[in-house]
Amino acid sequence: MCLAIPGKILSIPASLDDTFRMGQVSFGGIRKDVNLAMVPEAKIGDYVLVHVGVAISIVDEKEANLTLQYLRQIGELDEIT
Repeated sequence: MCLAIPGKILSIPASLDDTFRMGQVSFGGIRKDVNLAMVPEAKIGDYVLVHVGVAISIVDEKEANLTLQYLRQIGELDEIT
């Protein structure tokens, strides 16, 4: 099963234009590069749902942390490293 995982945008170091941007996102301490093209309004500090390396929406911090807690409990965060 494929899941969208919440993560916090730490930086946005790469940008080809105003639409195509890449960001460094933390998933409970695990950092990955993520395509931010589908969430052009996202900024550093926002939480985004990421599916297959692409941020698909901005989410609330409280809900993101709760989801990460559940994923840790069932061992699903190990699969994104």
